[in-house]
Amino acid sequence: MNNYPLNPDLFSPDVKQEPIRAGFGRGLKAAAEANDKIVALCADLTESTQVHLFREAFPSRFIEVGIAEQNLAAIASGLACAGKIPFASSYAAFNPGRNWEQIKTTIALNNQPVKIIGSHAGVTVGPDGATHQMLEDIALMRVLPNMVVVVPGDSIEAEKATRAIAENGQPSYLRLSREKSPIISTDQSPFEIGKAYILRYGADVSLMGTGIMTFQLLVAANILAEQGINAEVVHIPTIKPLDNQIILESARRTGRVVSVEEAQINGGLGGAVAELLSEQLPTPLLRIGLMDRFGESGTPAELLDFFGLTGPKIAEKVANFVHTKSQYHRDY
Repeated sequence: MNNYPLNPDLFSPDVKQEPIRAGFGRGLKAAAEANDKIVALCADLTESTQVHLFREAFPSRFIEVGIAEQNLAAIASGLACAGKIPFASSYAAFNPGRNWEQIKTTIALNNQPVKIIGSHAGVTVGPDGATHQMLEDIALMRVLPNMVVVVPGDSIEAEKATRAIAENGQPSYLRLSREKSPIISTDQSPFEIGKAYILRYGADVSLMGTGIMTFQLLVAANILAEQGINAEVVHIPTIKPLDNQIILESARRTGRVVSVEEAQINGGLGGAVAELLSEQLPTPLLRIGLMDRFGESGTPAELLDFFGLTGPKIAEKVANFVHTKSQYHRDY
């Protein structure tokens, strides 16, 4: 029985859409209302990253560091050392793209509970092109010891995730998208750091996604059902720590796994799932995402289609995978 309530209007043409970063802005303000140790820092992108809601409510707890992302990380670490809970926000292309070394040495190495917010991640940044389409951040952050990595599936989940990392006492990375995307969950849908959720049960293949790709997987599952392929959909909002139990249970049930992410497949979600399966359950795996290449300029919709990250394009790849790869069995 599925205990994850989905938006009942999910497949309606009028489904509500909202940028995931908007949920972060609301969540940060709510978390700060509950805990006066929370402070926020930004690198001259306050409105874009939605930190302006916090700044307006708590001006004395906000620091604008300017276009100085290395300093952003170092100051945040110092504030954490002094007992604060800092949220350090910028575009993911710069945070962690430009200041990864400072995140490593001043935050992760010292196990300081800084919350690194990387907004405008993935190809859906759109016309800004390859320089601003951060695709390597999941890999960069999950490799760091002590670091938690969260990629919300919609704005509602982003709000919940923000409040959760505010209280987890660990260095944490929150990856946010720029463009509006469908709201897949509800206020009653669960979110817990380190947990994955089965949104749809199946028997032929497990579709495992994170971020805005989870919606595309639900669309793909509907298309596959019309072709007689019963796909399971697993939403993985936490990349680290990974929910090994749910992933392995799903892989055992279906015997085939497909991972999908709006990021490089090398080292990202696909890498994490591949590592787990190769060590504990050698299941046929198809990784879908950016295949060792940079992004391009275009509208978000054009880019998702070009890189094969829409529901129909994913369904086509999955169908071929199912028809050409045998399911896992005990003596595989």
